[in-house]
Amino acid sequence: MIKHFSLSLALAIGLSTAACAREADSGEINDAGIATLVQAEATQGGSAAQAYDFPETAWRDLDPENTLYIETPHGRIVVELAPEFAPAHVERIKTLARAQFYDFLVWHRVLDGFMAQGGGARGNPNHRTDLPSLNAEFTVRRGAELPVSELQDRVINRGSGSASAKAGFWNGFPAGTQTLAAAALTGDGMINSWLLHCTGAAAMARTNDPNSAGSQFYITRGDAEHLNAIYTVWGRVRAGQDAVNALRVGTLGQDPGFVPDTIDSMRIAADLPEAERTPVQVIDTQSAAFTAYLDSLRNAAGALPDVCEISVPTRILE
Repeated sequence: MIKHFSLSLALAIGLSTAACAREADSGEINDAGIATLVQAEATQGGSAAQAYDFPETAWRDLDPENTLYIETPHGRIVVELAPEFAPAHVERIKTLARAQFYDFLVWHRVLDGFMAQGGGARGNPNHRTDLPSLNAEFTVRRGAELPVSELQDRVINRGSGSASAKAGFWNGFPAGTQTLAAAALTGDGMINSWLLHCTGAAAMARTNDPNSAGSQFYITRGDAEHLNAIYTVWGRVRAGQDAVNALRVGTLGQDPGFVPDTIDSMRIAADLPEAERTPVQVIDTQSAAFTAYLDSLRNAAGALPDVCEISVPTRILE
């Protein structure tokens, strides 16, 4: 059984809320054929993946119902949604995309090396939906039925102290987690897990109130580790991170002369004809082939790169 908590992991496991206090109000974040060799996932900001042959059985298709297309002047961004971790936020994104709410809004706050925030209007950077605010989904309470690999120890939130947990992958998403072994010591037999703010994470903007997310969102372009477990990650870029990185840098209403790029449209893949979809495949991170791939990345001492620097291979079928 999986339980979704609205309380932040910062509260659940004692993280400081100092990082939250740094964030501003109004939802703004402050601070050819099928490829036969793996290509580095464009969403990763770390070391590139080595050329590596994967069997066809190791690839999985994205679910069209949980795939979001964001059209920009720089190309399409393909985001895989994660309803298992953030069901209410995923449903909100789907609802607004299907209502064409985001069409012709703008990327109103783009900070190089950090994130691109979208959903503001040219005349009002604080523009948001009239729908009620969402309760936070910073963490999910899970058992073994939602498997997260435990590859390394990692600080939970680098802006909030030295508390650490395990890190690995869930379904190709970099994730942090309490060790599953701890489930035997909890009252409900479950543990906390969360999706990480590695480059390419899609998450919801909010005010200092943890339960204030509405419609504005952001995609990370670099280091956003201080947001781990205190902002809701609801998706991950699977193709088109180059388009995210190409968005004009600046803050609407603060930087003179800044002209933000437009969100041309946002659509759910299932709502488009098949001919208009981008057929992205991702390596199954639970497969034996991915385990072997990880082994090829280990250094002489047997250690892996940081989970945010491990490229989860993707490919686009033609």
